[in-house]
Amino acid sequence: MKPIEQLMNSDKFFLTDGGMETWLFFVEELEAPEFAAITLMRDEKARRAMRHYFDRFLSLAEKEKRGYVLDTNTWRGCINWAEKLGLDQAELLDLSREAIAFAKEIKRDWQGKVAPILINAVVGPAGDAYQPGSMSSAAEVERIHQPQISAFAECGVDMVSAITMTNSAEAIGIANAAASVNLPCVISFTVETDASLPSGESLAKAIENVDQAVKRAPLYYMVNCAHPDHFAPAIQRGESWVQRIGGLRANASRLSHEELDNAETLDDGNPIEFGQLHRDLLSLLPNLRVIGGCCGTDHRHVGCVVESCAKHKAA
Repeated sequence: MKPIEQLMNSDKFFLTDGGMETWLFFVEELEAPEFAAITLMRDEKARRAMRHYFDRFLSLAEKEKRGYVLDTNTWRGCINWAEKLGLDQAELLDLSREAIAFAKEIKRDWQGKVAPILINAVVGPAGDAYQPGSMSSAAEVERIHQPQISAFAECGVDMVSAITMTNSAEAIGIANAAASVNLPCVISFTVETDASLPSGESLAKAIENVDQAVKRAPLYYMVNCAHPDHFAPAIQRGESWVQRIGGLRANASRLSHEELDNAETLDDGNPIEFGQLHRDLLSLLPNLRVIGGCCGTDHRHVGCVVESCAKHKAA
């Protein structure tokens, strides 16, 4: 069975990492323009920090005998970011390829101890992750994201995940770009404190829009970069769209996006409470496949999720 089939058919949710960018910039005190950790791929200190970071999550997956979705450090790799990062587009695409090679090195070292490990190529917004942007057409978005996604396909990744999507139009364009190179795709939306996307769409409406418009439906949807308290009220038992939620990567903090954007210190919340909140969500999300974290989270938070959810029959 292929790793992607194991992910979709497992009776135990897989693990993934937490808030890598917040870990690198607030804890390790590394620096990069525009929160773009991809620019650190050729920095040996950063590579050691990233390796240490991922090893902790994989150790947890080994201990808990769970599969692992290994994200690539490519969230700011869309060619639209090249100028802001002081790179040309070809250089930025090369960094995406190096990030995939780095992830494959980690996978090789953990092969046999954690299985399966899926290489998940991460795509971020072409614009700000907390703003809906100019709401370009899905066709224009597909054109913008295609170079990076095509590079992923050439490098042989298992799947693509569009992380921190603020509107359905960009999600549709990315899903179509992935379909054009035959890569399985996951769409992850971010929401404000009222559970709506920055575009004003509800989670239900955004998922419906994407599923109806894409060439190939995403494997599942995720919610990321929001505290569980921000989106839990929108997840109502029995509504059909809830069946499409397959992953959660929540923030440790209850702060709004605006507050997080202006924060000078890291709010890592309460890992134990974080785990308990995820246990409560399991009964509402019958098709949950992957759990990790986002801003402010690390291996402690994901460890508390596993510990808390292990007592739940759906874990």
